[in-house]
Amino acid sequence: MSWEFQSDRPIYAQLMEQIKRRIITGIYPPGEKMPSVRELAAEASVNPNTMQRAFAQLEQEGLLYTQRTSGRFVTEDQQRILEMKTEMADELAKRFLEDMEQLGYNCRQAVEVLERFEKESEKL
Repeated sequence: MSWEFQSDRPIYAQLMEQIKRRIITGIYPPGEKMPSVRELAAEASVNPNTMQRAFAQLEQEGLLYTQRTSGRFVTEDQQRILEMKTEMADELAKRFLEDMEQLGYNCRQAVEVLERFEKESEKL
């Protein structure tokens, strides 16, 4: 999974979002040791201070924890990971509905578009 950034939002916030996705999807499984700040900063081509800021925020949110001499680890709290997954899904749904509203669709019509898309995808 490559690191992709948009110019309209702070890089650290985008790093957080991408690391959250990697945790939720199991790329970084519960209990796994995270790569170092320097390693991930180099991989993402960002300043280590920016990556450190993202890691610190993820610790505050309970997705990462530090063991003093061993580094940072992904939480083993499955409930916390599920909560984060739900929060991210809710945010995506909200953005989708806002975009559909700009196109002139109400919520029910947006759902109908998704249902139609699902049926078409099943045919493939």
